[in-house]
Amino acid sequence: MVVLTADPAAATTLDIAEDDLELMLLIRSFETKVLDLFAAGKIAGTTHTCLGQEYIPVALRTEITDGDYLFSNHRGHGHYLARFQDCHGLLAEILGRVGAVCNGVGGSQHILRGRYLSTGVQGESVPVAVGAAMRLKRTEPGCIAVAHIGDGTWGEGAVYEGLNMAALWQLPLLVVVENNGISQSTPTTLNMAGSVAGRARAFGIDYQLVTGTDIESIRSLLAPLINVVRKESRPLVVEFRTVRLGPHSKGDDTRSPAELAQLRQQDWAVHYEDADPERFSRVACRTAAYIDDVVEEVERRTPAKWAVL
Repeated sequence: MVVLTADPAAATTLDIAEDDLELMLLIRSFETKVLDLFAAGKIAGTTHTCLGQEYIPVALRTEITDGDYLFSNHRGHGHYLARFQDCHGLLAEILGRVGAVCNGVGGSQHILRGRYLSTGVQGESVPVAVGAAMRLKRTEPGCIAVAHIGDGTWGEGAVYEGLNMAALWQLPLLVVVENNGISQSTPTTLNMAGSVAGRARAFGIDYQLVTGTDIESIRSLLAPLINVVRKESRPLVVEFRTVRLGPHSKGDDTRSPAELAQLRQQDWAVHYEDADPERFSRVACRTAAYIDDVVEEVERRTPAKWAVL
């Protein structure tokens, strides 16, 4: 078991490719628009955005192949868009329109497309990913199963059962922990004893901490570690210390204005904008206009046959 504590990704070089910046801002615009649509009463049920965490799936997208299984969670729009860049299909699913990814029955949280699956059930993805990893080890060596979970999910026993099996059977499993410091409305410090690193250590599983938001630094750090998961069939837990800028699920944010203002100063977008204001503004305007067009087009569609409206 290896615990890696050095974090070159904590430094921010801001040397980002245009398509990566565009994808991060596309996800940001999509999520912002989803909250607007919910406030306008156009989205039924609930929805959870990944505002502040968009850089994580974008950084990982070059390290995850089409042959890998990806298990997302309730805050998974960014995971889906980073993999498929399908704004129309995802929004149609959320709004229950024709052309929806799952015919409108999955909504915001429950999406199935190929080897991508998201669910709103906390902790469910880890044991399912373990099963997929076992199959991949036997039939498709070199492919991995990836499970995205949050800090709050460590309160679920299924996570520990899954990690135990992954370690015992040496499975190609990558657990991505998006630790945004708050579980719905409870600070993580008030409901989680110990650390994510300590939990990985208990099972003899490799662990890596990422505290920075620079895309290329994150990839340079994680690429060789993920390659070990592929080549040696050895599980890995990667913890991203990140921020959640939006509410838990719509307008239910109990944090103070001062705390939210402090978190916004840590936003990846602030750093990228400061580094190159002209470029950032140009790409942000382009992606916002694109999302406006997506919303306009999808809203004109007829309801999907099986949509729950």
